[in-house]
Amino acid sequence: MYLTIRHDTSYRYEATVHYSIQQLRLTPASGASQVVRRWSIDAPGKLDATFDAYGNVLHTLVINKPHSEIRLHVAGEVDTIALIDGHLPDAVGPIPLEHFTCSTRLTEADAAVRELAESVPSLTSSANLIALSEQIVQRVKYNPGITEVTSTAAQALELGNGVCQDHAHLMLACCRARGIPARYVSGYIEPGEVTHGASHAWVDVWVEGKGWISIDVTHAAFASELYCRLAVARDYEAAAPVRGRRIGGLEEQLKVSVTVSGQQSQ
Repeated sequence: MYLTIRHDTSYRYEATVHYSIQQLRLTPASGASQVVRRWSIDAPGKLDATFDAYGNVLHTLVINKPHSEIRLHVAGEVDTIALIDGHLPDAVGPIPLEHFTCSTRLTEADAAVRELAESVPSLTSSANLIALSEQIVQRVKYNPGITEVTSTAAQALELGNGVCQDHAHLMLACCRARGIPARYVSGYIEPGEVTHGASHAWVDVWVEGKGWISIDVTHAAFASELYCRLAVARDYEAAAPVRGRRIGGLEEQLKVSVTVSGQQSQ
């Protein structure tokens, strides 16, 4: 699938910002499931590029002069490769698998999460991972505006509402509660007729003997050629597309627009 992606982000501030720093994980890398054909980031300043500990492309933007807005424009084209039952033909990666069995603040399991994790016989088969995803989306309805980016998996389960980030965190919490390595994935999806898509989050679960299996928990389905991967980490906090700090500005107005369109590769 040939995906054309556009991602625009704008921040407007009530008062002058005197200094801001942004970390951007907005650049996909070519790998076993995708080939990046063209990609660009337009930003109001110099972007310093490096890689984070997980191997994600990381750009840092520092603005140390007075400003009242920041606009980021991302555009590119990615050729994605069909996955068989979500199997990602990648190696373990730069981080040991044991790292992805450790809970984080966002993925810590309480009694309710552990009970949910035990609702399927095991997490060592692709079918059971899909079954657990179905359980998660039954218990946590897709409903924007209820949770925040700081909400934990346990909080989303208690509220019974959330978004793709919450579904991913809940799957991570369940897997880790049973000692199964799992990692958070941020990226894009060609949404088709689905009302919630474009900018998205899903998970990779390590299944012994098979490797990484990519699961879109929100849709209770395997990730496919409709997905473009941006970054992986233990949770959203370490894989967030944009994170930053500033001095000044008071209230902030954020606007995000993401469009993803796909066509069959030639």
